[in-house]
Amino acid sequence: MKVDDHFGPELTAQELPYSKENEEIVTKNFWAKTKKFAGKIPFTKDAIAMYYCALDAKTPLWAKGIAFGALAYFISPIDAIPDALIGLGFTDDAAVIAAGIKAISAQVTDEHRDKAETFFNGDNEKAQP
Repeated sequence: MKVDDHFGPELTAQELPYSKENEEIVTKNFWAKTKKFAGKIPFTKDAIAMYYCALDAKTPLWAKGIAFGALAYFISPIDAIPDALIGLGFTDDAAVIAAGIKAISAQVTDEHRDKAETFFNGDNEKAQP
């Protein structure tokens, strides 16, 4: 960890803490929200690929922490901008998912993206773990 005199300690992605609570929230509630909003929000496919990445045993713990944190924010009913606001409700969720995907992009594999595509092609039972 590097210390910046102006802003305090700077963390790298690998130093971010892992939250078992976020993992539990996501594994319990992810599919219900995803099915409800699939096709209505443009970043759903990325969120699903991130979900599969988080569940993958080969994904490093730091990347799982980022993925589960971003996905927990996405499915949380408490947002900076409530999801019910038409046109604006998912902008904060999209930003969090985009930042999460960017942070762990090297960990999100073609296999994760293929599983997300399978979900969107209507084979929901095959796509869910």
